[in-house]
Amino acid sequence: MPNTYLKLMDRVKDIGRLGAVEQLLDWDQETYMPKHGIQARAEQMSVLAGLVHERLVADETRALLDDAQAAPDDFVALTNLRETRRALDRAANVPTDLVREIARSASLAKDAWAIARTRSAFNEFAPHLAKLVDLKKQVADHIGYETEPYDALLDEFEPGAKSADIATLFDQLRVATVDLLKRIEGASAKPDPSILTRDYPTEQQAFLSRKMAAAFGFDFDRGRTDVSVHPFCTTIGGSGDVRITTRFSEQLLSSSLFGTMHEVGHALYEQGLRSEHAFTPMGDAVSLGIHESQSRMWENMIGRSKAFWSFHFDALKKRFPGALADVSLDAFYGAINAVKPSLIRIEADELTYNLHIIVRFEIERALISSAISVDDVPAAWNGKMTSSIGVTPPDDRDGCLQDIHWSMGALGYFPTYTLGNLYAAQFFDQAKIDLPDLFDRLARNDQRSLLDWLRTNIHAHGRRFRAGELVERVTGKPLTIEPFVNYVTEKFSDIYNL
Repeated sequence: MPNTYLKLMDRVKDIGRLGAVEQLLDWDQETYMPKHGIQARAEQMSVLAGLVHERLVADETRALLDDAQAAPDDFVALTNLRETRRALDRAANVPTDLVREIARSASLAKDAWAIARTRSAFNEFAPHLAKLVDLKKQVADHIGYETEPYDALLDEFEPGAKSADIATLFDQLRVATVDLLKRIEGASAKPDPSILTRDYPTEQQAFLSRKMAAAFGFDFDRGRTDVSVHPFCTTIGGSGDVRITTRFSEQLLSSSLFGTMHEVGHALYEQGLRSEHAFTPMGDAVSLGIHESQSRMWENMIGRSKAFWSFHFDALKKRFPGALADVSLDAFYGAINAVKPSLIRIEADELTYNLHIIVRFEIERALISSAISVDDVPAAWNGKMTSSIGVTPPDDRDGCLQDIHWSMGALGYFPTYTLGNLYAAQFFDQAKIDLPDLFDRLARNDQRSLLDWLRTNIHAHGRRFRAGELVERVTGKPLTIEPFVNYVTEKFSDIYNL
């Protein structure tokens, strides 16, 4: 291996390690940091973001990258060089001062968002959001774009994706979703979701969350679980330190149960990345859409399957005898899959969930194109929720303040959730072909077979393939909405006797 390549990778790994320190500080802010530590933390995040950026765009990095070469058959080195160049070229267009200001502003904005959400007061968060929107517009202008500024932001999370293509895909999905929703609304057989709103003590939910994480294959020797306002997964030390959080409501079992499953799906991907490639592109995820495919698959296609609960339901009833003593497996399966338009995205059913994402995608595009201002957000949000989902938020807390992402400056992130649903369905179809007895395995508490399949076909590749290429490699066809539409149609036709 040429010496320049090895020197470059040493530098890339150090940049990755500095980034991991940023993640550690961010995790601490969301979990254990005293509330009066926010100002100092914002400055710390700013300094670290600046250091990461300066080291990446430094002349020494560019010189090493230009001199480094890889053998034509060395896919590890080729991937690392390609993705390092992409990261450097993108970052080189953005001033370090802007990077530092975004990190500082996001740290302060997350704290302001949490307080504003508690008070249901968007006006208290609005100045922070306005600043972040302006900063991200500047990023888009510095990076450049062919059609619209949102493309430059979307590309950070889903490399190569274009807003117009996403919009076309989402329009097709919306039509199919609304059609199935109309059929469900007229169904005679309807499950009872109130089963999930009985009394579920937090202590028992916490035990259940750890049990479900272990059942899926989460390695607690290489990870931990904690509590935060908004659930998330973060990676601190490569695949050896992957942390997730959840949140609890004693009157809503599904919040922690499926929130944990979702974050465990992310964590399994991170724990499945090759440790020898840590802090290099070959040890990183393909895209946020592919990442979401893992979380949505484990949360929904496994965690909401009858096969999985046919093994675990008796233990669940013993854990919550007061709430579930009179509940059958079929009734519980119906409850966790009940379709009902709702206010909260992370608690939405599989069918209406994508409508939540489309609402956010459309608002984000409008903000970045200056079609609407930050002050217009609550009205735009409420209007789209009413017209698209059929519910109108009673306040900001359950409306435009429910998600943490905008306070993180993560504009361009939301579309990856629905892309994740589409990727997940297409991957899951292939998994069922390769593992024809998959549901029988789940009924025997064997989730390892699917995890091994994912590790081989997705996790082990790191960033060797772009998202579209990976989907075609695994499934033999490009991404389409059909596998997801077929999946939800079959599932809900059974539950609602359509």
